[in-house]
Amino acid sequence: QVQVVESGGGLVQDGGSMRLSCAASGIISSISAMTWYRQAPGKQREPVATITSGGSTNYEDSVKGRFAISRDGPKAVYLQMNSLKPEDTAVYYCNMKTIVGGSYWGQGTQVTVSS
Repeated sequence: QVQVVESGGGLVQDGGSMRLSCAASGIISSISAMTWYRQAPGKQREPVATITSGGSTNYEDSVKGRFAISRDGPKAVYLQMNSLKPEDTAVYYCNMKTIVGGSYWGQGTQVTVSS
């Protein structure tokens, strides 16, 4: 059974920091990319940061210089979020894509930044 589990969300003040974690189990194929998405109320889910199996990273423009994505082994990923702003408030989701086209989502973790 495949499981993708996020943790680390919560409430933080404007300008604060938070680290999200995501770990997968039960995925047999190699993972090609791990991506953090977020979805704010009334908005579409959007990609925030991606790291590939080769270590390449990509960030959404509004988080560049504030967020950092990193891996911990082949099936775990972190998102370090610094200088958080109220507009970063959203449910954050972890997605893992495999080399054979599989796509697995976590249940999401709420991040709330208070002003």
